[in-house]
Amino acid sequence: MARNNISLSIFLLSSFLATLITSCQGDYRSWQDRYPFIRRASSFSSSNSSRSNGYDFIIVGGGTAGCPLAATLSQNYSVLLIERGGVPFGNINVSFLSNFHLTLADTSASSASQFFVSTDGVFNARARVLGGGTSINAGFYTRASTRYVKKVGWDAKLVNESYSWVEKQIVHEPLFEPWQRAVRDSLVEIGISPNNGFTYDHLYGTKVGGTIFDKYGRRHTATELLSSGKASNLDVLIHASVQKIIFDTKGLKPRAIGVRFRDEKGNQHVAFISKRQKSEIIVTCGAIGSPQLLLLSGIGPKDDLKKMNISMVHDNKFVGKHMSDNPLNTIFVPFSTHVNQSLIETVGITKKGVYIEASSGYSQSPDSIHCHHGVASAEIGQLSTIPPKRRTLEAIEAFKRNKKDLPHEAFHGGFILEKIAYPKSKGQLVLNNTNVDDNPIVTFNYFSHQRDLRQCVKGIRVVKKLVRSKPFLNFTKCNKQTVDKLLNMSVTANINMIPRHTNDTKSLKQFCKDTVISIWHYHGGCHVGWVVNTNYEVIGVHSLRVIDGSTFHESPGTNPQATVMMLGRYMGVKMLRDRLGRSAGL
Repeated sequence: MARNNISLSIFLLSSFLATLITSCQGDYRSWQDRYPFIRRASSFSSSNSSRSNGYDFIIVGGGTAGCPLAATLSQNYSVLLIERGGVPFGNINVSFLSNFHLTLADTSASSASQFFVSTDGVFNARARVLGGGTSINAGFYTRASTRYVKKVGWDAKLVNESYSWVEKQIVHEPLFEPWQRAVRDSLVEIGISPNNGFTYDHLYGTKVGGTIFDKYGRRHTATELLSSGKASNLDVLIHASVQKIIFDTKGLKPRAIGVRFRDEKGNQHVAFISKRQKSEIIVTCGAIGSPQLLLLSGIGPKDDLKKMNISMVHDNKFVGKHMSDNPLNTIFVPFSTHVNQSLIETVGITKKGVYIEASSGYSQSPDSIHCHHGVASAEIGQLSTIPPKRRTLEAIEAFKRNKKDLPHEAFHGGFILEKIAYPKSKGQLVLNNTNVDDNPIVTFNYFSHQRDLRQCVKGIRVVKKLVRSKPFLNFTKCNKQTVDKLLNMSVTANINMIPRHTNDTKSLKQFCKDTVISIWHYHGGCHVGWVVNTNYEVIGVHSLRVIDGSTFHESPGTNPQATVMMLGRYMGVKMLRDRLGRSAGL
């Protein structure tokens, strides 16, 4: 036991040092040297700041969209980027693919991911770290379709340039593990063709996409895009929790002029934009954080604001409404031997309105054995004996404490993921209270629209064909009679708080309802056309925009992170060109 503890300590120390040394794509300087503009919120003082007359832009949320946006705008203007979490550097759970599940399992107040449960009973997570979702997600990188780009009215040339800008800095080709190869070959065999090989593009058929994990398994996040900014124009505050947006309400329309935030010591600060006409505040807090902040700041349905005793700045009935999440259902496939860990690398883009992806394995470290693994778990039977309403955080923690006797074989396995491309089911977000640190109340109403349920059944049927295919059987050594067993196994493998019908796998509709989980592709709440206009300016007020996934009516591509990063760069370039013309130099 002592030897194991020593070995673990050495592993953790070496991993920590490796992260500090190599987290920035081979740059051996510390992150403080590379990002001198990042500092703790408690160091902020507007009186002695070089920006004492205010910033040209204040960006709230240093996430997937906020980092590329800040880097781009800083080329010509002063920018303050405010992030409620810390940095991803030096955090071994964030920095290494092998620890991916540990970040999601960490429910502490200092975790890079903030745990929440939707009213549907589905476990979820939102980022609380610089880099946003790129610091805690599965890393898969793929562009939106040309149809999507055309539908939302973006400039196709600038979109491609913006994607390329991101890709050159933090995106890689995956190692492509044998499990992923077996899934790819099986997808092609059952007719999800052609085999499009490795590509970032969204194409019907089967493809291998990009990843933000490099060949050493190190994560590269949107934070690293800040190195493309102009350091002298850029201030980034971490551990800064924005409480509300401040408005001047004297004119015909309210005008955003500043933000109030709390630092890591609990002290309050106010930061202002300059009085120049084109200075702005831009909210990039994601699909949960952005509508939450607008509501806390007095923009939203008047009845909802009145319930919370929030003074109304602008009545907009659409803030927080029509929220969507792409429902995910997974099939667990046990292996008799160890299989290398892989996250999402392969995707089948069908014409049935569903996407098929795969992941495999878990880190085999003692740390991993003692944790639950977020949205899906290879430990068959986890929490299945506990009634759904009692599957609380305390129950999960108790399970973790008693889990040390589980055999390592319980972690040998893979998941085939099936998700709905464009869900019709809609939900909403409302405030739980006026504390920005607390999660709002979120409902997605999974499968409330019958079309989504029909699509899910189609997707499960595709998966059933896949697990009977020759490449798949050759890899797993299973036989064709195991499919129903896999479905039954998967009912208890997926973690949510929904009642189960363990032996009712003949009803695929019931299976979809019972095993629905999230893959963190929620969107909406600040939709274009309803809350913001096509330039992402908040309707009804001046000097305020929202630029992130909360503005999407549909989640782009198979996985949205590429497009959210692209959008940050795209809008930054567009805003500079609108203001400066050719002199913007972009």
